[in-house]
Amino acid sequence: MKKPIIGVTPLFDTKKESIWMLPGYTEVLSECGACPIILPFDRYSVDDMLNICDGFLFTGGHDVNPSLYFEDKLDVCGEIYSEEDELEKALFEKIYNNDIPLFGICRGIQLINVLLGGRLYQDIGTQIKSDIDHTMKPPYDRQSHNVKIYKDTPLYKVMKTDKAGVNSYHHQGIKVLSDKLMPMAEAEDGIIEAVYCPDKKYIQAVQWHPELSWRKDRTQFNIMRDFVERCK
Repeated sequence: MKKPIIGVTPLFDTKKESIWMLPGYTEVLSECGACPIILPFDRYSVDDMLNICDGFLFTGGHDVNPSLYFEDKLDVCGEIYSEEDELEKALFEKIYNNDIPLFGICRGIQLINVLLGGRLYQDIGTQIKSDIDHTMKPPYDRQSHNVKIYKDTPLYKVMKTDKAGVNSYHHQGIKVLSDKLMPMAEAEDGIIEAVYCPDKKYIQAVQWHPELSWRKDRTQFNIMRDFVERCK
């Protein structure tokens, strides 16, 4: 059987002006039986990407430009990269309209929420009170905090538990959830940590990093394997 081809949105190093990729993203997809390919920052080739790929992974990366959710950029907002926003915005529109499988990680959950009308905290640490360590120190393959997983959601069906420990490396998060998304998990401070789109075959996203913890945590591997299966 042909392996599903999954397009992975690239990371960008602004200091070195280079495209790069954390190996965990492609390694876990390969281990789950997919053929991952790293996409170019070329929003004009989106139709060609859709012709090649069976599914897409939106990775972590720079902060989402607040202009996408109609806010001014605050000093606490981190570095943004417009090419990343433009590529994923163009891709998402086609993915959504053509009902193509999509999984988002970290920035991915934030961008999906924003493109469907939601809003973000530009910096959790300064905008809400929280005792949760959302920006953990390495190593990143360990648990940083717990999340509550909602029953009767796709994530619960995969993880088969209503509570799980996750790693965490982000300073932005969902402030207002899109009315097109449903929550699947939340942190103990109320920050939404996983979502899905009930009107689509498979659009899901998590705030934590399965690509960094899947070797030690089988439940995280199962999340990625479920995504790959939906791309077949």
